[in-house]
Amino acid sequence: MWTTITQIAPYAIVFTIPLLITALGGLFSERSGVVNIGLEGLMIMGAFAGAFTIFKLQALYPNKPIVMWVGLLVAMLAGAIFSLLHAFASINLRADQVISGTAINMIAGAITIFLARNMTGSGNIRISSFAPFNMPGFSDIPIIGPLIFTKTYLTTWLVLFIVGLTSFVLYKTPFGLRLRACGEHPHAAEAAGVNVKRMRYVGVMISGAFAGLGGAIIIVTYAGEFTGSVAGLGFLALASLIFGQWRPLGVLGATLFFGIASTVANVSQVIPSLAVFPPIILKVFPYVVTLIALIVFSKSSRAPKAVGEPYDSGKR
Repeated sequence: MWTTITQIAPYAIVFTIPLLITALGGLFSERSGVVNIGLEGLMIMGAFAGAFTIFKLQALYPNKPIVMWVGLLVAMLAGAIFSLLHAFASINLRADQVISGTAINMIAGAITIFLARNMTGSGNIRISSFAPFNMPGFSDIPIIGPLIFTKTYLTTWLVLFIVGLTSFVLYKTPFGLRLRACGEHPHAAEAAGVNVKRMRYVGVMISGAFAGLGGAIIIVTYAGEFTGSVAGLGFLALASLIFGQWRPLGVLGATLFFGIASTVANVSQVIPSLAVFPPIILKVFPYVVTLIALIVFSKSSRAPKAVGEPYDSGKR
């Protein structure tokens, strides 16, 4: 049993990280009052931008780890810029935010495949990714060392740092107070001198940057290749956001749970102790759990009160 756990844990953490950072992006957007169904499309756009940047730079500067970090930054920038489409439609045009986000998902998948085929001659972009490593000293700690500090990536610790930073920013800074006020009582926030539209733009752009980073992390860790899809992780991130009750630590717990469930499904046939279960059961397990979680938490949902509602400063 312990052997099985130590085999699964590193992969579960690696799978959880892009899910976690994307869900945190959704947290900023929805805390500002804008539903962002387009996380899936923003992840795809970030994955494409990061993969293409790394692909080109690795041809010029082979074996340079800094190239992958540049790719991650470009992915964040691409996600933030692409999210402006959703922000403009939702905030300025007061369009239905669900439909706008759905359009983002449809556009991103199509345009990235088109660009990949025209730029590289193929719909796929293969790159050299980060190599996992064992953290010196920490990986030798009994029990937690093999679970957390083996076969890890620097991106894992970057995202965990962002989780702590997000919690601090949202609950301990004036910016976080204003952002949350825009999602709860936007007219009261405006009366206090807060520019609600600007704060919502910032929230959506942060969600785009984080989702783009999440998509690129997939490429530079366990995937190593852009294929035009992120396997529905954007939608799973939305479910994690609801499951985590729109709180950073809650989102961390929810994404870890879904990450473990998805990892078990993906590696079940190569681990003897899991191979006894029918593959179909383990494959559908994460999605069944997602539906159950959404049903259970729907009545006790603590979503921001004004999330999804177009803001009109002329109305009270």
